[in-house]
Amino acid sequence: MWSRALKDLADAIDRYTVRAGGENPWFTAIPGLTLLRSEQPKPPAQRLSKPALCVVAQGAKWASFGGKQYEYRAGQALVVSVEMPSAGCVTTASKREPFLGAIVEFDLAVMRQIVDELAAPPDVTGEAARSVFVTDFAGPLADCVLRLVRLLDTPDAIPALAPLIMREICYRLLTGPHGGEVLRVALDGNHSSRVVGAIHHLRKRFTEPMRVAELAAIAKLSPSAFHRQFKSLTSMTPLQFQKQMRLLEARRLMVAEAANVETAAFAVGYESPSQFSREYSRLFGTPPKRDARTIGAIPQDA
Repeated sequence: MWSRALKDLADAIDRYTVRAGGENPWFTAIPGLTLLRSEQPKPPAQRLSKPALCVVAQGAKWASFGGKQYEYRAGQALVVSVEMPSAGCVTTASKREPFLGAIVEFDLAVMRQIVDELAAPPDVTGEAARSVFVTDFAGPLADCVLRLVRLLDTPDAIPALAPLIMREICYRLLTGPHGGEVLRVALDGNHSSRVVGAIHHLRKRFTEPMRVAELAAIAKLSPSAFHRQFKSLTSMTPLQFQKQMRLLEARRLMVAEAANVETAAFAVGYESPSQFSREYSRLFGTPPKRDARTIGAIPQDA
């Protein structure tokens, strides 16, 4: 039954992407649902990952957060519960059997609403919270995503039914084997959720000088405890997080708004264009001007 549901999902994604045409990724009529298809392995790409369920229906890929790599393939999903920089690539794909996947973004506020309605919320005790993990993708959760993708065939039903399926996906995650890990970062008042609040603060003000003491105060933790829990959640330090946010935004400015290297560097908070160029080259593997020209001519995967 599990393999049948997975095959049905792969078939549904395949049919939609072929019928819709265009380039990968496919941003669908359902808010928060993106479909992926690739007929060949892809080189690593840097991106900003949002809280989401990232499903593989066929093929395989990996994602990296702060140097920690997660591999997942058909029948598995990556769960990301905090918006943060990442890298990733498709590793198994061919014309005969293309990589097929789906990204389902979710709202932590909706998760908190569902937690309030659960008769027996998952246990949040145990090991430190992780904001990223790989889980098997089967049973009711797989059925939810399949129904969501199939809903694209009946556009008139999307406004009424899509929000319900999205809520059910959150419910299945919270009541599944990793429910406690999801709940740690969704639940108000615990250390993990307060660190997430500090991450959101840093996310909004990443161009400004970073003060760890200020972020720790937001999380109501000592600077050392905050630093430790921040790295536990994101697999990177606050400084590494800020640096990657700055470089991703600078890349967007150069590609989408044709900003030159110096303008982009100053816009994201760098005081030295030469330092910006060095750090940009280390992250993306090529100098900023050359990289912007290259990716400006090639559609980027999500």
